[in-house]
This record gives sequence, structure tokens and C-alpha cells, in this order.
Amino acid sequence: MHALSSLLLLGGYAAQAVFGRPDPEAARFKRKSDVLKRDVDSFIATEEPIAYAQILCNVGPSGCHASGVGSGLVLASPSQSNPDYYYHWTRDAALTFKALIDRFVENYDADLQTEITNYITGQAQLQTVSNPSGSLSDGSGLGEPKFNTDFSAFTGAWGRPQRDGPALRATALITYGKWLVNNGYTSTATSVVWPIIRNDLHYVAQYWNQTGFDLWEEVQGSSFFTIAAQHRALVEGSNFAALVGDSCSYCDAIAPQILCFQQSFWTSGGYINSNINVNNGRTGKDANSVLSSNSGFDPSLGCDANSFQPCSDRALSNHKLFVDSFRSIYTINSGKAAGTAAACGRYAEDSYYNGNPWYLNTLAAAEQLYNALYVWDQQGSITVTSVSLNFFKDLSSSVAAGTYASGSSTYTTLYNAVLAYADGFVDNVATYAMSNGSLAEQYDRNTGVPLSARDLTWSYAALLTAAARRAGTVPGSWADSNKLATSIPSSCYATSIGGSYSAATPASFPAGQTPSGGSGTTTVKPTTTTKTTTSTSTTTTATSCATATNIAVTFNVLKTTTYGDTVKVVGSISALGSWAPASAIALSASSYTSSNPLWKGTVTLAAGQTISYKYIVVSSSGTVTWESDPNRSLTITASCAGTQTVSDTWR
Repeated sequence: MHALSSLLLLGGYAAQAVFGRPDPEAARFKRKSDVLKRDVDSFIATEEPIAYAQILCNVGPSGCHASGVGSGLVLASPSQSNPDYYYHWTRDAALTFKALIDRFVENYDADLQTEITNYITGQAQLQTVSNPSGSLSDGSGLGEPKFNTDFSAFTGAWGRPQRDGPALRATALITYGKWLVNNGYTSTATSVVWPIIRNDLHYVAQYWNQTGFDLWEEVQGSSFFTIAAQHRALVEGSNFAALVGDSCSYCDAIAPQILCFQQSFWTSGGYINSNINVNNGRTGKDANSVLSSNSGFDPSLGCDANSFQPCSDRALSNHKLFVDSFRSIYTINSGKAAGTAAACGRYAEDSYYNGNPWYLNTLAAAEQLYNALYVWDQQGSITVTSVSLNFFKDLSSSVAAGTYASGSSTYTTLYNAVLAYADGFVDNVATYAMSNGSLAEQYDRNTGVPLSARDLTWSYAALLTAAARRAGTVPGSWADSNKLATSIPSSCYATSIGGSYSAATPASFPAGQTPSGGSGTTTVKPTTTTKTTTSTSTTTTATSCATATNIAVTFNVLKTTTYGDTVKVVGSISALGSWAPASAIALSASSYTSSNPLWKGTVTLAAGQTISYKYIVVSSSGTVTWESDPNRSLTITASCAGTQTVSDTWR
């Protein structure tokens, strides 16, 4: 399979052949798509390592913005006034760590693993903290939205309870738990992680059919985002329980009822009413719905409409109407016609800080389209229905309902148009991000100036997930062929099952839990041209022991760089990009200092192979600088710990 960018034909003649259709929109994509792609490539190459580093800066106890913050707790933002976001939100933290755990599963990183285990340990402690929403004894306290940074309860007035947090936390922890099982650490998953997850699943089964405050903490009612998160958590919870030798009968009983209720949010107007059972004067066109499709994305479900998969006709129709709702109300969207990317806020009626675009919501609009592109690429066709027709007509006015195979000109036209559309949203964020890469919560609807909380953790997490999906990296399946994921029962009831709750034993993770096989993500890498040069050797030391077949290789290189540069490692095998800079592995500058300009990153590689590799620097303009010849050479040597470290200095 190809990466998402593979069908974007380059060169004027190729583009003319693909986009030679009668509608006037064709010229727009022919002229701009190639330039746009290069601009977005450059922005992501620069911004992705910044986003990752800034997330870790907001995580206690050692984050650069989080001195004194409890271990594993996540600041929503370092901002402590106007607004004060210096708290740990269960929802924001769970979404952030889901993104980090997905990243970890894709490429093992011992430092990131420490952050993950700190987070899990912290969540076990937070579950026991009595708060204004309740306590653990009946599970009610799990619905408390935020906590102080010393693990104490926040007792001020707030919109509580918020019932999405336990479901999202369960999903994040299940992802790490599955990695443990897949790599031979089932006992840790069973004894340390599962008890925390089990409390959250009990909460979902018991409280799902009670109203609570929505994603934006403003409306008390039934939230599409919450319901979608709860459905996924129970389906995945049922699957995970079986992995650790347990069962979740309450998951199996309640998940179908939640999915049935989820259908009630769909409107005859062709969009998702994100908040129902409430009279708030809004249309219901809300970023809540786009974020839900992304959180529930599972490529194995194709374009299933019942679970509102990103490429489903419902989700695409909803995407159009959601984005269109901002075109006429934001000055910075002036002249942006339907089918072209626009800055996206929470909902058109928003008045918080005068109602502005949010970086994370604009990125979510891009991410949904990248998700759709991935599935179309996998299944080899795009289906246009009467429900999604208006979405596609914005991109190609001559398109009609039907299914178009990947070899057809219509497929190529639509695929390229959607890719350009998606890249446009990322380019919008690039246009209004701060010059140092900082992403706040919002940007002004008239001027684009960043507003509200600075360095919003969720904004950075949204950048990571959008960039990963664009690169063709998607998380593992949460449905796991479980019919509960998409099957709606013939009769639906608002039933619930009371939970049984107990404090998880203080989490203690054994050392040395490194990869030993298995994977929770799928990556589609680009087809590229091999760079051929000569080789040199690097020595490594092996230990006689029971060896792992996959080794977590940490690349360390000292390279002094300027702001905006990214150091990457690229090499002779597909895991290192097959010598293609666009597919190289970006290294982290989280430990970089002027006296020790260290860039580092960990990649899981098969033991026993000898590879060639080099380091490159990618500038903010996209210029690639290779270190001097010859190539470096490395033999991946099996070891007891399943790890190997390479320390280099730029040549």
C-alpha cells in the first residue's frame, strides 16, 4: 500500500491529465496542491518534534512547565491566569496519553515508557480521591473532570460530572495493556493495568444513561462525544478482558444499547446534533462530532455509518456542514468557498473569548479526512452516496453517487481533492501558529492572533495525531472483529448495570519491559528511491542470554542546530525510511542543551540484521542536509534487555 501522499501526481502534465475535468474547481487543485503539500510537509517536519516536546513539558514531575506537578499528572496548559488551566483534566490527559501511547507502540522509547507508567500510576491514585462528584465507593467520583496538580480534589464550582473521562482513560490504558500482552507481559497487564480499567468500565456501564456536562463543560445533557467514547470503551474493554483471562459481561450487555442511543444524534439535515436532551438554542453543529469520529476511528470497520467512521457518508456530510458553519462568521475565513479549508471553532454560537477558531478543531477537520483517505486506499475504492454527495460535489461538481475503484479517473480526482482539502486545514494552523511553534488554545477570528491558554496540551496532541494519520500511521483495531462495534439491537433500552469498585493496588511496573514482538499499530510507508553510498562499521556488544527477536535501538547523535531544524535518522531498511528523507525517523530534542546538543530516538528493529544509516537535518524550509559519507553501519544484536544504544556525533 501507499502513503496518503502517493496519489498526488506531481508535475504540470500529470496534474493536467488528472484534473482535466469541466468544473472550475479543477484548476484550483491543479495550481495549488503540489505547493500546498510541500508547505505542509515542511510545517509538520518542524512542528511535530516541537509538539511532542511541549506535551512532555506539561507532564509532571519533570516537565519544563510542570515543576512541582504530581508524577504523571498533565497540565492542560501552563497558563495560571486569564485563563487558569493549571489543572489535570481527566479527559484532556487521557486523549493526550492515548496519542503518546500510540506513538510508543509504533516506536519503542524507554523515556516515553516512563512517562506512560507514571501516568498510569497517577490515575490509580486519582481514582481513590473523593471529590465533589462523589467517591470510588459507588464509582461516582470517577466522573470528576479535573484535579489540582498535587492529586487533591478541586472543590470550586464547575460543570460536573463529566462522563467521558473514565471511558477515554480506559481506552488509553487498554492500548498500553495490549502492548504489554503482545510483548509477553500479560501478568503486568492483569495485575497493574486491568484493575484501573475495570473501575472505569464499571462506571461507564452504570452511569452512561445519565446526563452530564459536555466536552466543552458548558451544557448538561447527552453528548455525542461522551456516548461515542463510552461505546468504544465497552467494546474494547470486552476484548481486553478476554486477553487478560477475565470477562466483562456488563460491557457485552450495555455496549449495544449505547450504540443504539448514539443513532439518535443523527439528524434529517445531514449532520450530527452533538448535544441532545438540552435546549440551548444551538444548531448542534459542533467540533464534538468530528473529534468523535477521529477518536472512534478503526480502519477495520471501513466506512461503517453506525459507528460514524470518518469515511462514512454520515461523517463526511457532517464534516461539510460543520466546516461550512464557520465560513461566514470568521473574518479570516473570508473568501474560503465550500470545499476549501477554513479555520474551525467549537460551534458557531460560541462566545468564549468572543468565539474563535481552535487549533485542535481545525486539525481535527484535517485528521478526519486523512483517516478517510487511509481507508479508501486500503479498500481500493470510494463510495459516494446520496448522504455524502454534497461533500464530494464541493470538490468535483460533476461527481454522482456511485462506487469508484482506485483505477478510475474519478477515484483519483476525488482522492487528490480530499488530500488537498485536508492539507489545507493543516496549512491554516501553520499560518496562525506562533513563529516559535507554540500552539495556544485559540486564534482570533479576525486577525489570527493566538488567544486564551498558551501551549495547550490538547492542541499539541491534535498535531501529533493529524501528522501521524497523514503519514499513514494508524492505531490498532479497537473493534477486534467484535460485532458489538457496529451491530445495533432490534430493541433498545436505557438500561444500566451497577458497578463494583475497588482501589487498584499501587501500580508498580517491572523494569526492562521492552519489545519482544507484536504490534498495535499499522503503518503504510511511502514507496521511495534508495540512496546508494558506501559503508563504515560501528561496534556493539552482545550478552549471552535468552534473547529477544526485536530490539529497541536508541539512536543518539550530537548535532548543534538552529531553531526550526529537525534531526532525523534514515537508512537502508523500510523502518528507517529506505533512504527517503520524507520517511526518515525524526529524533527528539527534549534533552538538547547548548553544551550537549543531543538528539535521540528509539526504533524497534529485528535482531540479527546489519543496516546502513545516516543522520540528516531538515530545515524549517524543508531543505535536507545529509551528513558526510560514508554511510554508518550497524548490526542489530540480540540482548537480554532487548535494547541497544548507538551514540554518534554528526559528521
